[in-house]
Amino acid sequence: MESTLREILNFIEENDVKFIRLAFCDSFGITKNISVMPSQLERVIREGISIDGSAIAGFQDVAASDLFLYPDVSTLDILPWRPSNGRVIRFFCEIRYPDGTLYEKDCRSLLKQKLEEIRSRGWQLKSGLECEFYAFEKQDATVLQPIDSGGYLDIFPKDRGEDLRRDICLMLEEMGIIPESSHHEQGPGQNEIDFHFDDALVSCDQYMTFHWVVESVAQAHDINACFLPKPLKNQSGNGLHIHLSLHHQGKNLFTSEKPEIFQHFTAGILTHIKEMTLFFNPIANSYERLGEFEAPSTISWSHYNRSALIRIPAVHGEGLRLELRSPDPSCNAYLASYLLICAGLEGIDEQLPLQSESIGNLNHHHESLDSLPQSLLEAVECAKESPFLKKVLPASLLNYYLSIGQTLTKADNK
Repeated sequence: MESTLREILNFIEENDVKFIRLAFCDSFGITKNISVMPSQLERVIREGISIDGSAIAGFQDVAASDLFLYPDVSTLDILPWRPSNGRVIRFFCEIRYPDGTLYEKDCRSLLKQKLEEIRSRGWQLKSGLECEFYAFEKQDATVLQPIDSGGYLDIFPKDRGEDLRRDICLMLEEMGIIPESSHHEQGPGQNEIDFHFDDALVSCDQYMTFHWVVESVAQAHDINACFLPKPLKNQSGNGLHIHLSLHHQGKNLFTSEKPEIFQHFTAGILTHIKEMTLFFNPIANSYERLGEFEAPSTISWSHYNRSALIRIPAVHGEGLRLELRSPDPSCNAYLASYLLICAGLEGIDEQLPLQSESIGNLNHHHESLDSLPQSLLEAVECAKESPFLKKVLPASLLNYYLSIGQTLTKADNK
């Protein structure tokens, strides 16, 4: 710690850093932060910095509101959209109680602990997160006007988002996040940027950074970036596709040499998907997306099939992975990843059998398949009855999601 601290303090001095952002997310994955000056960083690393937990969605009651942020020193990044004179850096943080114990609603720490359990088995879980977003003209907030009329893989002049994506990719690259591809998506003004898969915690940190970068660059372009699951009727929705694979000593356990690992892991996810849907699709608007265009509505898996809930992309060898296609950007990526790992590991431990592969357009021909919840209310009811969720989630976090889901459902029905 001492050598790391000295390295950080030297970095701050050499790079003219004047502000330090200490970032975390609330229960729904919304990024929050507090800033400190460099003179305070050593104290904050050792002692933490206090925040009012009662003012954060899903956190503490006002009667016991004090929580502390502790920077994860491995997550230092310069924010390149901030001034180059008097730079700003950012750390992601752990959240703890005043006595130093980890805060049970800190979803980043939940994921980190689960990944440590995986490492104790000699494995590593890698993930990649694909996120779509819309780009709208800046005008009356009640009107959503896409910046273009382009479709899938279109180019200028139909695609007017290429400069926006270019600047986002260059900024991500400055922060050490490697974009693999970027393109116009199916909807007018809809975009996608994919970045390289990594350790699951790193991938979620990168996803949070991606959100931050997209919104910051969009503002600089006088554009509103929108991650709502279904912002436009009769157009493609925004998905957050989660790719997962298990590795041992650098080898992918999902390959044909270990098919049972893939089968049991996938079966665990399919077994608990209805219960987990509340956490992958936590707002009423999420259910306007599912079952339309390429967003799934059935509990299914298939090779190459983009209407399946779990798709196995057309890759082989070390790149083999599963892709869950139901989550959307309104979810907490740390929490979603944590639940997927819990379900997948249960599938392996209990050697759950994998259902038969499904073929065809599964949103149109699915009489033999069970369906995902069709509404937020149905998702709440599935989660409420789940022994699995009660086993793997802190009770306070589960109850908060159930309560908010019921509240949002009542508000949507008025």
